[in-house]
Amino acid sequence: MKSTSPVARPLRIAIVAASLRILGGHAVQAQRLLQGWEDDRRVDARLVPIDPAPPRPFDALLRVRYLRTLVTQLWYWPLLVREVRRADVVHVFSASYSSFLLAVLPAVLIARLLGRPVVLNYHSGEAPDHLRRSAVARYVMRKWVDLNVVPSAFLRDVLGSFGIAARTIPNTIDVRLFPYRVRDPLGPRLLSTRNFEPIYNVACVLRAFARVQARHPRARLVLVGSGSQEAPLRALARELDLRDVTFAGRIPPSEIAGYYARADVYVQTPVTDNMPLSVLEAFASGLPVVSTRVGGVPALLTDGVHGLLAPEDDDEAVAAHVLTLLASPPYARQLAAAAHETCARYGWPVVRHGWLEAYRAVVHAPAARVPSAESV
Repeated sequence: MKSTSPVARPLRIAIVAASLRILGGHAVQAQRLLQGWEDDRRVDARLVPIDPAPPRPFDALLRVRYLRTLVTQLWYWPLLVREVRRADVVHVFSASYSSFLLAVLPAVLIARLLGRPVVLNYHSGEAPDHLRRSAVARYVMRKWVDLNVVPSAFLRDVLGSFGIAARTIPNTIDVRLFPYRVRDPLGPRLLSTRNFEPIYNVACVLRAFARVQARHPRARLVLVGSGSQEAPLRALARELDLRDVTFAGRIPPSEIAGYYARADVYVQTPVTDNMPLSVLEAFASGLPVVSTRVGGVPALLTDGVHGLLAPEDDDEAVAAHVLTLLASPPYARQLAAAAHETCARYGWPVVRHGWLEAYRAVVHAPAARVPSAESV
């Protein structure tokens, strides 16, 4: 006899995050979660954008720096109320500093007022400084959030140092979007896809490239990104008399795989970092990676196994690593192959389980703090 018991409805998840209008790791990761939950009978996920688009009559106001935030907030709060009311769980992507106050705090506050459990997905590599400075962030994460989730053991330990319990669920990547290619032959075509902000220290990439180009005159560098440091970076490229440096600008996620496919070596030199999606994308694409040894990067990339690590802001060491790869293509291919094998742990089937367990934990015990646990 067939069972007549009703099928449980899917959990309704409000994912509060940047839309792809704000190109960055949070927006890309939120979209990957939404795509992962599509056609999944366990979860019904909807995006609640922290950057809602007001009606067209307000477009002119959005061009004024100080009015942009006010206009966005006028649409953000009512949108939050409507979407949080219909949700079972509120999944909030969190950065640091002003973004925490303008995007995260309203979402957590409204969720509490409406009695909805909150999963705070904290991603910031600047967590040590942010949490040291912000008593508000520390209080919210300790007292108002049902479960804090971070993508790396590095961030879990940082939060723990402030007495904030957290569960680790890694970022996810769809390897199908980044076709793996063995670099044979391996050429001096370098790629960096970090935004032009101080924490990503793209200036170090340029200084390292100057050293590489002195040895390989036909070397090329493509910089994908944008940000407050673009003008100084362009000036530095001129000062260093670099050739074949392309500032590609902001590239939509649908086109980024092509940049990895055309490169031979991936380079990044942040001064702080968490679990960069760009490194996972390079792994998936078959690019050997050179990075600075900061934040959560060493947990993602074992030096000499999955890539090469250099000290922070050390362009000489970064260049030496790139030159090592160019001089030893078999070694470069060995590192890239080992890195590619790690991508399975960041695939959706694994990460999906972690998120499903996190959502169920706060739904089943919404009135109590969910204990810290490793889901994956």
